[in-house]
Amino acid sequence: MRIGIIGRGTLGGAIARGLEGHSGVREIGSTTRESAASNPALVEGSDVVLVCVKPHQTAEVLRQIRPSLRPEHVLISAAASVRTSDVREQSGGLARVIRAMPNTPAQVGSAMTVLARDAETCNDALGVARGLFDAFGRTQIMDESLMDAVTAISGCGPAYVFVVIEALIDAAIALGIPYEQARVMVAQTVLGSAQLVLESSVHPAQLKTDVATPAGRTIKGLAELERGKLRATLIDAALAAARN
Repeated sequence: MRIGIIGRGTLGGAIARGLEGHSGVREIGSTTRESAASNPALVEGSDVVLVCVKPHQTAEVLRQIRPSLRPEHVLISAAASVRTSDVREQSGGLARVIRAMPNTPAQVGSAMTVLARDAETCNDALGVARGLFDAFGRTQIMDESLMDAVTAISGCGPAYVFVVIEALIDAAIALGIPYEQARVMVAQTVLGSAQLVLESSVHPAQLKTDVATPAGRTIKGLAELERGKLRATLIDAALAAARN
């Protein structure tokens, strides 16, 4: 399988690195803003085309590559808020269209990617796309009507988590722990906690309760989080992001 990535920036580059060891990928080609004139040639030599440009650039790119697309192409758009119907119309309606929402942890092989297809795209194409994104993280398939919600949660979510990590590192430094040790300690704590959620069938509320012993330090800290409305603020942030 030959992969063509249009827009090898942060996301496109992360996807390229994630696919390098994929047993089904024979060749990975890519273009950047500087080499955009090569987009049609890249498409002609590819089986799967990933469009990883900014949303406002998507229409122009799709019109540019439109003459090069064939019915056997799988065309994957990773542009947030761009609907599959728009991709299909702007690309000429020949290729099989998939919409993808990966996130920035793709850079370290731990992406969360959600895929959606339009009504005219077969499940085989969806399977091809999932097989690619599974190579560098976890993949789920959802109805396209949920993609704005997906963007607000897993697309924007790393930024929310980074704020929490940064705050805990600052707290560790305030308590006398040097930055580098604080960075590793906090990051591993978040990583391990996330892994526990993924590998356990226990609800996060119960996992939280398991840490909080009666009259202990954890419950006192949790009480401060409740006073600061951390949960409500995180929910409000995601709802605001979903409103586009």
